[in-house]
Amino acid sequence: MTPMVDLAFLLVTFFMLTTKFRPEEPVPVDIPPSESKMTLPDLHIMTITVAPDGRVFLDVQQKGVRQGWASKMNEQFKLQLTEDEINTFSNLSSFGVPMNQLKGYLDLSASDRKAFKQPGIPIDSAHNELGDYILYARLAAENNLNVAIKGDRDADYKVVRDVIKIVQDKPNGINNFNLITTLAAGPPK
Repeated sequence: MTPMVDLAFLLVTFFMLTTKFRPEEPVPVDIPPSESKMTLPDLHIMTITVAPDGRVFLDVQQKGVRQGWASKMNEQFKLQLTEDEINTFSNLSSFGVPMNQLKGYLDLSASDRKAFKQPGIPIDSAHNELGDYILYARLAAENNLNVAIKGDRDADYKVVRDVIKIVQDKPNGINNFNLITTLAAGPPK
């Protein structure tokens, strides 16, 4: 009986140490089904999320890339971020704030950031900040980022279309990206 208990604890320990927790998202997204079985890469991925109400969020999961990303944006757009704010940015999960609100968002405590209703990254033609965010994230990752777009099934098609257009437009020029879906059940047998 003792070897079985040892084996059980060994398995529990193994799964505890190897499990990757899903990062917390600022908005729940119900993704549409499809029949594609292609999987996303595990590394070097930028996820653009479109919420049901049309707000846009962005996430890059590698801490080093996020730190370089914040530094490059800080230099280019004169955001006046401190080293602590750049470190906070590198530890964040998905975010959706305009650049003029980024410093204030990073200054919030963790609990206040969680309670804050993020307005989303602007994608309109007058304030297309999503394109800038994507460009500087790719520069920080030395153009080694795969782009994945995750849209809610109830999101306005025009918003998703605008996001795809921003991803494809110059200077980003990304024509190879993934659309995140769930696997649809096959036809009944």
